[in-house]
Amino acid sequence: MQITKIAALILVANAALVGCSSAPVAQSLAKPEPTAIAATATPASAQTPVASLTVVPVTILPHLDPKSLISTERSVYFDFNVFTVKSEYTGLIERHGKYLSSKPALSIKIEGNADERGSSEYNLALGQKRAQSVLQTLKIHGVKDSQMEAISWGKERPKAMGHDEAAWAENRRADLVYPKQ
Repeated sequence: MQITKIAALILVANAALVGCSSAPVAQSLAKPEPTAIAATATPASAQTPVASLTVVPVTILPHLDPKSLISTERSVYFDFNVFTVKSEYTGLIERHGKYLSSKPALSIKIEGNADERGSSEYNLALGQKRAQSVLQTLKIHGVKDSQMEAISWGKERPKAMGHDEAAWAENRRADLVYPKQ
């Protein structure tokens, strides 16, 4: 029974991939060049001119493009027990601020995080302050309150699993999280 379900799932997935495998195309609005008809006997289908096809370019939004700085640079790091944004992150926050203010329908979550040291309650509060600090800085660059939500994970979502200063430094951060679509 389990093998039948897996086989059915694979067939459905393959059918979906086959149906989505080609890029969308659009017909050109230009009139095709007239074609000369040879004096020899040719089938009628060979004598009919075919309209040229063009590929429609697809634009990927910067927050979905893995090569874009908006997509790759999304974390603001903090010093131990600190929630003020360092000056080295001014460019990153300004870039995201300008991007978000140019797309008022787009919204993000700012997720504050802390390292493993300290109680869960303390780290939740510290993560929230870090997220709020980034939110306030984004507002300076024109992002509206309705586009942002600041939340805290405290120490529950570490980026690095070690128990040393290098791992702790990776975990003291606020992440800008855009929607997946």
